[in-house]
Amino acid sequence: LHLVESGGGLVQPGGSLRLSCADSKATSLSFYTVKWYRQSPGERRELVAISGSDGSTTYEYFARDRFTISRDPAKKTVYLRMDNLKPEDTATYYCLAILRADTYWGQGTQVTVSP
Repeated sequence: LHLVESGGGLVQPGGSLRLSCADSKATSLSFYTVKWYRQSPGERRELVAISGSDGSTTYEYFARDRFTISRDPAKKTVYLRMDNLKPEDTATYYCLAILRADTYWGQGTQVTVSP
């Protein structure tokens, strides 16, 4: 896989963004567990949400009620919809795909939340 994230940008507090994660060669992610992580400068990378290949979803506490992870099998894409964004959500967001022992990271997309 060669994962590519997109959809980041500059948004005001309270705004929304939808991040996308897909393979550049359009490989289906249906069998992969896909996770979204984020990392701010000087901070460790932290988990945001998980989309299981079985359709399950899991969220870290700060993402619960504001973020939604979803899949579009037809588009072979995993999304992270982020609503009511806060300045502390500013980070580079990465997706990670896992299939058995194989893991694949994307290059990240920057999200900046600022007035």
